[in-house]
Amino acid sequence: MNPMTSYFTLSNGVNIPMVGLGTWQIPNDQVFDVVMNAFEVGYTHIDSAQGYQNEEGVGRAIKASSLPRESIFVTTKLPSHIKGYQETLDSFEQSMKDLQLEVLDLYLIHAPWPWSNIGQDCTQGNIESFKAMIDLYKQGRIRSIGVSNFSVKDLKAIMDATGFAPHVNQIRFYVGDTQDEIVSFCQANNILVEAYSPLATGRILNHPELLQMAEQKGVTIAQLCIKYCLQKNTLPLPKTTKKERMIENASLDFTLSEEEMKKLDRIK
Repeated sequence: MNPMTSYFTLSNGVNIPMVGLGTWQIPNDQVFDVVMNAFEVGYTHIDSAQGYQNEEGVGRAIKASSLPRESIFVTTKLPSHIKGYQETLDSFEQSMKDLQLEVLDLYLIHAPWPWSNIGQDCTQGNIESFKAMIDLYKQGRIRSIGVSNFSVKDLKAIMDATGFAPHVNQIRFYVGDTQDEIVSFCQANNILVEAYSPLATGRILNHPELLQMAEQKGVTIAQLCIKYCLQKNTLPLPKTTKKERMIENASLDFTLSEEEMKKLDRIK
């Protein structure tokens, strides 16, 4: 299985490549080269956000690429502090202008609360923002819509208010931090879980137990962790600026046994 030419299918029938390139913390002046390298290696799924301040560089790379637009899957996100119907429409138009796109593949509410005030109750604002996204989706401006960092409570609030289940919930997910309650709810409601920070922002790469298992299998810890996400039916978004790491992160032609998965599940 080549994860870059294999897909998850969202609840609305849209195909999304099984591994994406995360671009968090890649500055706008570097992201063009990073995305061009990713395309060269075989990635077609790029995850950005207005909050990353690199949409313009991502857009230039898509424009400069020889790949047909329909073969590239582009995600961006509504900034966490922007809540409300019209505010969402305005922010979306800015993102589309910066990305130089006519149609977006996936649009997410970046968080249920502003990053500057984690935990703040923004339920009504999230509902209004999601209503705007549903309208953009129905107009054909976006192929799929979703959320990020949403708890079960946050998900239920927008689903109950709109009667529409997000196609995606992008959450922190890696070996040792699997947010089981959220994942169970999402999978029961046909919401694809995207795993950001599948390598725990690098913190996991020296874990002795993971090192031992990786050596036994003849793979790297990064490959082990990304494969774990896939076998949990989540979509990993490893972030790297290095071409050789991009190749490594997508070379996943091995399987973790049930026993190995259980062992990884026990790591905390």
